[in-house]
Amino acid sequence: MVKVEVKKKQFNAIIKEDETGGYFAHIPSLPGCNTQGETKEETFKNIKEAIELYLEVKYENIK
Repeated sequence: MVKVEVKKKQFNAIIKEDETGGYFAHIPSLPGCNTQGETKEETFKNIKEAIELYLEVKYENIK
């Protein structure tokens, strides 16, 4: 598990190596917030983007 900081908030991310290659990541506290990447670095970048989009959509739905 790694900590991911987005917009000054921290989230726990679980990153696992995919048996078919690459990596899969999800944020347990944000249901449906998942991503993947070919490398750990790409996956980490993708999960940050996924969190930002998740929070953006959630915020828009609250308005």
